[in-house]
This record gives sequence, structure tokens and C-alpha cells, in this order.
Amino acid sequence: MVFKRRDRRPFLRILGEFFYPRGGWGRAARYVQHRLRRLPGSPETIGRGIWAGVFTTFTPFYTMHFVVAALLSRILGGNLLAALLATFFGNPLTYLPIGIVSLKTGHFLLGTEFEEGDTQSLGGKFANAGADLWHNFWTLFTDDVADWHGLRVFYDEVFFPYMVGGILPGIIAATVMYYISVPLIRAYQKRRSAKFAARIAKARAMAEEQAAHVHADN
Repeated sequence: MVFKRRDRRPFLRILGEFFYPRGGWGRAARYVQHRLRRLPGSPETIGRGIWAGVFTTFTPFYTMHFVVAALLSRILGGNLLAALLATFFGNPLTYLPIGIVSLKTGHFLLGTEFEEGDTQSLGGKFANAGADLWHNFWTLFTDDVADWHGLRVFYDEVFFPYMVGGILPGIIAATVMYYISVPLIRAYQKRRSAKFAARIAKARAMAEEQAAHVHADN
């Protein structure tokens, strides 16, 4: 098959590279930065795509970040590829602080409480919600009764506060990244255009010089 890897990576290696890619997160960040700078379009269009991608990382829709970023980018008139690349703002190194900030902000806005110790039980709430989904799926084929308790707790204490609380810090982070990225992308595009124009001028000068030599020989 075309583009198929010759050496299939073991599952544990794939999982390990998700948390720590080959070359480290610094190299991964430089790659994303390089790709963002070389995207076609105006700096503002690319910046709006970056805004959509960064904001998406503050939402609790973890398995749908690409979809959410694409929809936001379409609404804002941003660059789609920039939005998808900017979702890498959320990664295993940043998801924990993003989650804590979003949850604390959400509980504050909703008038509920979020204690530091609650972070230790987040995994349990995720696990209980997943167990409920799995159990309730099998109740469609068995005589067992569906149980939504774990999902209700997860929605009330994690998902909804996260969704509400991620809006404000998401807007702040996305806006900061927009105003940082737009002038950098504009400067890069101007420098790239100047280099391209210089190469064109050099090639034209060489062509004219060769034409002059041919004319002189004749």
C-alpha cells in the first residue's frame, strides 16, 4: 500500500510518542511554528485560524478538537490548516493546567467549589463516566438496567464547569496568540517575498546578460 509504514510501530511506542514525541516537544513546537508561517493567506486569516485552534483546546470536547476548531475557523473566516495546527497548543504537557484553570473558573462562575484535592478524583470521575457508557451500551442487548449516576456526576462536576470555565481563559489565550502570531507571520511573509523577488531579479539579470553576450557575438 502506498504511504504505508514499512516498520509498524508497537502500540506502546505510539502511546509513548503521544506524550513525548520523538525529538521532544520543543522540536514538535518548532515544526508547528514552521508550518504555520508557511501557510498561504493573509496574516489576519492565519491568525484567526490560530485563534480558533487555541480556543478549542480550552473546551472539554477532547476527541472532537479538530472538528470544533474547523467549525470555529469557518465561522471566523480563518485558515483551516492554521486552526488544526493550533490545536497542538493543547498537549499532554498543557492539558493539566488548562483543565485546572477551566474547572476552577467554571466552578467560580457557577457558584460551586473546586478544591485542589479534587484533581486527584478527576480520573475516577472520567473512569466512572466511561464505565457507565460501556454498561449502558450493553443494556441494549441484555436485561440489565441502565445506570447514569457516574455520567451525571461527571457532567455536573467536571464537564459543564469545564465548558463554562474554559470560555474566558480560552478567549484570553487565543487573543494573546492572535496578536503575537499576526505580526510574526507578516514579517516572515515580507522577508520571504523579498527573498523571492531578489531571486527573480537575479535570474532576470543573468538572462539579460546572456542575451547581451549572444547579441554581441552575432
